[in-house]
Amino acid sequence: MEENILNKLDMRKLGRELQQARSKRGLTQADVAQVLNVARTTITAIEKGERRIKADELIKLARAYGRQVGDFVRERPQIEPFYVQFRGPFLQDEDEDSEISKYVDELEELSRDYLELEQMTNSPLIKKYPNEYTLNGLRVDLAAEDVANQERKRLGLGDGPIPILRDILEQDVGLRIFYLPIKPSKYSAMYLYDHELGGCIGINILHPEERRRWSLAHDYGHFLAHRYKPTMFVINNYQRMPQSEQFADYFAARFLMPASGLTMRFNDIRKTKEKIVVADLCTLAHFYGVSVEALTLRLEDLKLIPTGIWDKLQQGGFKVREAQAQLGLGEIPSQDSHLPIRYQNLAVLAFEQGLITEGQFAQYLRVDRLSARNIAENLRRHISKTLDINSEIELNMTESINV
Repeated sequence: MEENILNKLDMRKLGRELQQARSKRGLTQADVAQVLNVARTTITAIEKGERRIKADELIKLARAYGRQVGDFVRERPQIEPFYVQFRGPFLQDEDEDSEISKYVDELEELSRDYLELEQMTNSPLIKKYPNEYTLNGLRVDLAAEDVANQERKRLGLGDGPIPILRDILEQDVGLRIFYLPIKPSKYSAMYLYDHELGGCIGINILHPEERRRWSLAHDYGHFLAHRYKPTMFVINNYQRMPQSEQFADYFAARFLMPASGLTMRFNDIRKTKEKIVVADLCTLAHFYGVSVEALTLRLEDLKLIPTGIWDKLQQGGFKVREAQAQLGLGEIPSQDSHLPIRYQNLAVLAFEQGLITEGQFAQYLRVDRLSARNIAENLRRHISKTLDINSEIELNMTESINV
């Protein structure tokens, strides 16, 4: 790396980037001083922008921080570091804290890369955010019902099942949604808001689709009513659930299973049968893209079936997956790619315009170069089919379309 590149950089910005990268890695200034074989005060001066870093020093620090040198020398969007406030009484040990912080950092980097791609391709994200809802002292379940109904109306969803929820929240709202392999599995999702980025959600890709949809709806509830409070969705982690969590759960149930539509469909089933059976619950849950548990509890809440049905099913050893297999219920339709499709398209556009190298293109997609080429080709092929373009003609992603 040439020294003249460093001479053009704002040392304060670079110092702030280095400080944040060090903190995310869990290193102290003393640790880093040993890497460079310098005094700790030298690291302090570098991070404050008071001492110009040398090329070989930056290379060593990038390696120590698990980052690319290019992450520090190119102009990147400036955002506030993500801080997640875990919900409820926190029972995780230090190892779990370390495990989760890794995914928080990944969500931050992916969201920042997304914004960077938008800026370099001049493709700003269109955000159709409603004003933050105020609950005004309403009973939490009634407030959730009201917000869910208003949002369904605003988004033109009617009272039927929501097809692919991720597409709606990304395209019609403007949220940044990433699917991450989060472990341990009790962590379902994380939500954060940044002034520059907007709403950002990380969903545990290791969970089944019905649970991912619930996590998305749950965190969308937080975005609507608790927009500026970062949260980590932890399953069964409360001795007493906070009101904000109660709201998010009530909202998820009512947003995914609106009372009017669900009641109508349930009554249609009752009209054709003498009694409701377990198979009906499984089929209806699949229709709405929710778990059998969530569907059953919602029916109980609506007084459409007796209270305690789900508890009886559990006590009787009911096995959901076996029942679904016997009924021939396939997988719930989903869009579960690690990165948003729009993010991937912007990366292809930046690459084809010569704004990033092939190595950077692969880094944005978090894959090796061969996989990056395959992803680019698949995206071109998909767009060609969508636009009804002859597959033998290579699609130029940079060419404008007359509409």
